[in-house]
Amino acid sequence: MKKLVKRLLIFSLGLPALLSLVIFFPQYNHLLLNAGSIIFSVLGAVEFRNILLKKNLVISVAEAIVLGAISPAAWTVVVSFGVMGQIVPGAFILGASWLLVSGIFSRQKFDSYLGRVVAGFAVMIYPGLFIAWIIQMAILPEASMVILVYFLVVFLNDSAAWAAGMLFGNGNRGYVAASPNKSIAGFIGGLSASLLTGIAAAIFFPGAFTSTSMASIAAGAFLGLGAGIAAALGDLGESALKRSAGVKDSGTLIMGRGGALDSIDSLALAAPVYYILYQILF
Repeated sequence: MKKLVKRLLIFSLGLPALLSLVIFFPQYNHLLLNAGSIIFSVLGAVEFRNILLKKNLVISVAEAIVLGAISPAAWTVVVSFGVMGQIVPGAFILGASWLLVSGIFSRQKFDSYLGRVVAGFAVMIYPGLFIAWIIQMAILPEASMVILVYFLVVFLNDSAAWAAGMLFGNGNRGYVAASPNKSIAGFIGGLSASLLTGIAAAIFFPGAFTSTSMASIAAGAFLGLGAGIAAALGDLGESALKRSAGVKDSGTLIMGRGGALDSIDSLALAAPVYYILYQILF
């Protein structure tokens, strides 16, 4: 019951605060939101580093911070300050080069060198490279509305999946080994919420969601459904990582939810899917 209250509190306060940030602070192509994306990417990278540590894949906390920030920080420089886009692959190559060459002259044994490089690439890609797609949304026309719907598609999916699982999940759990408590009812409930959110976006926000290739309502449905599936898979993927490492939560940062990575796992995988589908459909 205590966890339920915490979860409801986070949802009732956190989601409105996030949506307000998107709506009322669009300056410099949503610089504040972009900065928040960098912060959560860094926190998630550090937590992922701690998960990898359980499997003896070791990098330092300082390296996890820098590598986790590389992609979203580079995209923020491009999107919010108009710097040339070549900085993005350049920053990624710089991080990759550091991982490959920084241990060449080390006096320590090389037994752990491969594990360190693998861990470094892992935290540079996840969640940072995925989260960077949120920042890219800020340069789209009607960016505030596009980003707003993205967050609603993901968070309403999560909340509806949880509620449907609580109400109707008995007897249809245990089908996904990575997260046995997840239910078929919860999955259907979450996808339904994302689908309806996409349809509602096409109806109520035609300035941002008018399709030129098909009926806008159908396009909105495809957008919501595709991003909703990605959000659900993102949650399950992170659960598989934690189960492999033998940990329950990625951290303790957010009450009722666990760590930062537990809170952005769905956002991370849904971001590139949503962005690409939006570009195709609208």
